[in-house]
Amino acid sequence: MMSGRKSEPPRLPDAADVFARGEAPPRASGPGLLLTADGQRYRGLLFGAKGIGEGELVFTTGMMGFQESLTDPSFAGQVLTFTYPLIGNYGVHANRSESGRVWPRGVVVRHAMEEPDHRDSIGTVDELLRHHGVPGIEAIDTRAITRHVRELGTVLCVFGPESEEVALQARLADLTSPELDDLVAEVSVRDIVALNPGATDDLGRPLPRLAALDCGVKNNILRHLCLHFEVLWCPPETSLDDLLSTHKIDALFCSNGPGDPAHPGRASDARRTLAAAVQHGLPVMGICLGHQLMGLASGLRTYKMRYGHRGANQPVLDLVERRVWI
Repeated sequence: MMSGRKSEPPRLPDAADVFARGEAPPRASGPGLLLTADGQRYRGLLFGAKGIGEGELVFTTGMMGFQESLTDPSFAGQVLTFTYPLIGNYGVHANRSESGRVWPRGVVVRHAMEEPDHRDSIGTVDELLRHHGVPGIEAIDTRAITRHVRELGTVLCVFGPESEEVALQARLADLTSPELDDLVAEVSVRDIVALNPGATDDLGRPLPRLAALDCGVKNNILRHLCLHFEVLWCPPETSLDDLLSTHKIDALFCSNGPGDPAHPGRASDARRTLAAAVQHGLPVMGICLGHQLMGLASGLRTYKMRYGHRGANQPVLDLVERRVWI
């Protein structure tokens, strides 16, 4: 039997690589204050990088996977609250990041573990935030924050030193929604990258060639796509004509990502490519933002949920066994 060449994709960018560059910058410390645009005040203690955290206040319900969440480009522009009270107990690991940097503009936790207990840990959540210049606040009532967001919806917020409350109030007054920013442009790849050129199956047959439009794709999605396709990692503005004529693709995928799918920036470029692919009859798939862009490209409309679903406990329907898994 012929042995196929299942080429591995190149090593993808990993936010944990910064630990090899030396000691993290100085840590923020002291009393902190988080203010929301609808008048709520929450006190805590600062950690992570020095500076002001600001953005759309959201929460995630995962009990683990903090490193994956922090490095998920879908959280660009947001201040991420973890509902699970202890974050970082198993530390930061090499090759567990979903991208090459931390994306939230601020992080809110009940307790950030300073002494993680895992043989593969290479650092703490505090050090990860400091290396990437992201401020955090802990010893704060995350339950109250979560209830507030769940009941009234996402809201803009700022946090920083409690002693600078006047400056924080001024910063909050000038803060605009990150949805107005072209967040997809911030998180997407700039040039087409062939991840596993010439990949074949176990019988030596070429794998179908798939173009992945990057609106903020996670590393693990690319890794799994490479198990079944020869993958081209593409900027969201890549045209279908280019993909068909130059790269001879067999299918199109549109990734997860941050922001409003109806934004007129690079997300609109991806919508045009998806619409052209549907008209051409090309197999198309989307995840998260990519799924919403597929809907818009097909003439549907989207709307923003009050607080969204963020976490690892998503229900999935098994179409073969007709069972729902969490």
